[in-house]
Amino acid sequence: MADPMHKVALVTGAGTGVGRAVSLALFREGYRVALLGRRIDPLRETTRLGEVEASRYLVKSCDTGVPDQVRDAFSDLVSRFGRLDLLFNNAGIGARAVPVDELDVEEWKAVVDTNLTGCFLCAREAVRLMKSQKPKGGRIINNGSISAHAPRLYSAPYTSTKHAVTGLTKSLALDGRAHGIACGQIDIGNAATPMTERMATGVLQADGSMAAEPTMDVDSVARAVVYMDSLSLEENVLFMTVMANRMPFVGRG
Repeated sequence: MADPMHKVALVTGAGTGVGRAVSLALFREGYRVALLGRRIDPLRETTRLGEVEASRYLVKSCDTGVPDQVRDAFSDLVSRFGRLDLLFNNAGIGARAVPVDELDVEEWKAVVDTNLTGCFLCAREAVRLMKSQKPKGGRIINNGSISAHAPRLYSAPYTSTKHAVTGLTKSLALDGRAHGIACGQIDIGNAATPMTERMATGVLQADGSMAAEPTMDVDSVARAVVYMDSLSLEENVLFMTVMANRMPFVGRG
């Protein structure tokens, strides 16, 4: 197992929520971390909260759905740190919670570009780098969702992309075997982040009613990601579900 003090990670969507929590956990473990996101200020706030020296991080504005921006980010990563041991493919967005016949095509495409194409583009660059670096290999962890298993009402774009991420995870896990690249997926349910604040007052349920839902500490997700990457590359957590125990998932609907 590689020493975390010498490992390099890249986290997308690192400025808020799960991405921020995972970045901070990796800093605590001694990783050097490249933090990607569309907005620079939240990324800088993550590094400030991490209280780490500048030599241990790279902050890069990047829309992961744009190939040139992803390539530039990975080029900067190599220039700064020389290699990559962990990609946490975390960046994701949702669309308006409306019936599918009221959804604009542009909204659909925006979710697909970020949640699926962005995940693919970052994985592609990570695999290319991990196959060529010495020592070769590394790990990719994709942020799936409870929605990769069961949808909420009016969530066709988000749910579709998260189901697709599961297929991408399986393909990467298979294709990466020959190169020492492990790929797994963490499916998260109701982590307490700005995206889930509305759950305290009520969210739409499968029967059309509104109900408050319990959430869990986002640091629990971060610890799970650190655990997944603590394994040697001869081992892999292919899928892990971390969820608020009392949320409506088992028996949803």
